[in-house]
Amino acid sequence: MIDEYSSGGLVARIKPVLLFLLQSVCIGLATAFVVVLFRPDLLPLTNNGRSIATPPASYADAVDIGAPSVANIYTRRLVQAGPENDGNDRLRLNTSLGSAVVIDADGYLVTNYHVIADAAEIRVQMADGRIADPQVVGFDAETDLALLRVDLGTLPAIPLGRSSNLRIGDVVLAIGNPYGLTKTVTQGIVSATGRGQLNLMTFENFIQTDAAINEGNSGGALINSLGELVGINTAVLAQDAGTEGISFAIPVDLVRGVVEALKRDGRVIRGYIGLDSDELTPAEADALGLPPEIGILLNAVRAGGPADTAGLAAGDVVLAINGEPIRTRQQALLLVAGLEPGDKVEMDCWRGGQRFRAELTVVERPPEF
Repeated sequence: MIDEYSSGGLVARIKPVLLFLLQSVCIGLATAFVVVLFRPDLLPLTNNGRSIATPPASYADAVDIGAPSVANIYTRRLVQAGPENDGNDRLRLNTSLGSAVVIDADGYLVTNYHVIADAAEIRVQMADGRIADPQVVGFDAETDLALLRVDLGTLPAIPLGRSSNLRIGDVVLAIGNPYGLTKTVTQGIVSATGRGQLNLMTFENFIQTDAAINEGNSGGALINSLGELVGINTAVLAQDAGTEGISFAIPVDLVRGVVEALKRDGRVIRGYIGLDSDELTPAEADALGLPPEIGILLNAVRAGGPADTAGLAAGDVVLAINGEPIRTRQQALLLVAGLEPGDKVEMDCWRGGQRFRAELTVVERPPEF
């Protein structure tokens, strides 16, 4: 008889346990080997040792959050019935489609200005089917934005995200009314941010995406995977230019500021310092002894404007505004436009091989600019 408290008895009791554990380890290793060899898709993705989150199988939750805030816009315009200069002065009503987004529960909707420009009649249809004739609170042609208001009680305002948080490759969804097909959702990714110099409008700072945007989508919502508004869909490069999958949205950070100004003043008041500029080419920068990709070259200075009063002249190079290095004309334009009339500005400039500083007082941007 084996004494269960003796060393031999202890070994006899532990031996089956050890055998079981060893078998379990072997089975686990074998299973892992099979998964790695035959089903690597079941493993979490990694990049340089960092885990990559698995994308959701559906973005239905994001659409459920954003879609109730997207409305359809129907406009009618008086247009000439025939070709110009044919002696025919008859007019006809032309119907157009667009989209809008409820940005404030008190009945405010934002859309593209070009959707409602010159409209004789504007009608808004909410996601729940209710219809109203909106009041045009104000518009800003330079950013192609307009603010409308309807009297339908409390509306489902879309949650606002931060376009500054977008990264290249983020998933975005476009919601709108293309060709009258209500509540249409398309998916894409952020292809670029801060896109400008497209000559679509004065102040360009677009989100570029490959989410499909078609006629009627203009003014609709671009949302992130959380259902938050990150942009207002506004344009697509013409297909006859050989482009596909290139669409643009106005970033919500810009939209927010324009909407607040339109609510407060009915218009957008921007800063102006009276100069025209272009980016320096590498050859020009080298000839001036400046590092590449820094600075804008002044082409003209408006007589009597702030830049002229401060002593700036055509041929000067602006290196920084209020300490921020300037790389593009659009960057300088947006920076100055965001200032208030009366604000003081310090500009680091370059002339004749020497650096100097100019101090300016911002004035209100004239309407002709």
